[in-house]
Amino acid sequence: MCLIALAIAPSAGCPLLLAANRDEFFQRPTQPLSRWHTPSGALVLGGRDLQAGGTWLGLSAQGRVAMLTNVREPGSLAGPRSRGDLPLAWLGGQQAPEAFLAGLEPQAYSGFNLVVGDLQSGRWYWASNRQTSAEGISPGWQQRALGPGLYGLSNAFLDTPWPKTEQLKSRLKAALTHPGEQAELLWSALADASPAPPEALPNTGVSAEAERHLSSAWVRFPDGRYGTRASTLMEASLTPQGLSVRMQEKTWLPEGGQALREDTLAWPDSTAA
Repeated sequence: MCLIALAIAPSAGCPLLLAANRDEFFQRPTQPLSRWHTPSGALVLGGRDLQAGGTWLGLSAQGRVAMLTNVREPGSLAGPRSRGDLPLAWLGGQQAPEAFLAGLEPQAYSGFNLVVGDLQSGRWYWASNRQTSAEGISPGWQQRALGPGLYGLSNAFLDTPWPKTEQLKSRLKAALTHPGEQAELLWSALADASPAPPEALPNTGVSAEAERHLSSAWVRFPDGRYGTRASTLMEASLTPQGLSVRMQEKTWLPEGGQALREDTLAWPDSTAA
């Protein structure tokens, strides 16, 4: 993912509401939202990177959730392992978040932000293998437990106030007060192609033109090679029957247009196998 806003436990009946965009090269092969199994055999609902086999956002049949963004650090050497493996490891595992994060090898990956959570226990963590230093972005580990609240994440660190991150958080907050219009409001927010004003652009080491193109929620470079590939909404609800999580995904096509997919996992759910 390249832009995420999530509300953890915004109300008693909603353990999670999430809106996110994934930006990627259109030539990179991708499987859209579907049910599939990790190498460990865990059932996952989410999109899949068919080049490296991982995912950027997924939900397991046990109610574990993982989401990933890259840390923008142009010119840095790529890590030997794919960052998309990190969500898979959480989704297919059984460990508590502290033990899971302690067992990672941060140096094996390029810069990442990872959010992991368990909808059934209500425990959430953010972690990154990068930190801010006098030289800019440097290797280093940081993690934080996340309580109920509203959070935003792009290609810096958690709640870094980039314009598009702040705007999506604000629009997610507004959508929470309009449950009947929630999906419509969030789809509109994720499709916002308005760039930030020049004075508000971050300086992440890419050209000013690239910063401008990357500053909108919905990204599409003029040459058409790179942009927003998928927009995703995830909503968890507590019902008399148990916990239900609905995922919706709009896949953006390089030639224009979109395809909408939707699926739900619920507990107890005889289809979650």
